[in-house]
Amino acid sequence: MADCIFCMIANHEIPTDVVYEDDKIICFHDAEPQAPVHVLVIPKRHIESLDDVTEDDQELLGYIMFKIHEIAADLGLENGYRVVSNNGEDAFQTVKHLHFHILGKRKMTWPPG
Repeated sequence: MADCIFCMIANHEIPTDVVYEDDKIICFHDAEPQAPVHVLVIPKRHIESLDDVTEDDQELLGYIMFKIHEIAADLGLENGYRVVSNNGEDAFQTVKHLHFHILGKRKMTWPPG
């Protein structure tokens, strides 16, 4: 999608601090970190939100979940981490491209939000 900032990052049109990348996903540091470690994992293919996931996306979403634990390990998140996906306006999804936050290296609180 031409005007999507995450698509532009995935296409290397906007420079960012990449943590991990392959042909399906890219992971990079959040511009406004909420924890000592705060990265975003996005599919390179534009999917607006979890509400837009189709049956054809099952393999990609499973792949993302598998890669999240590898990325977290590479970032040294041995004491735990939180994975968040904001979906829609009420959840404060500010970029309309499916993404997963990995937050760690601090004690998380509950309930969130």
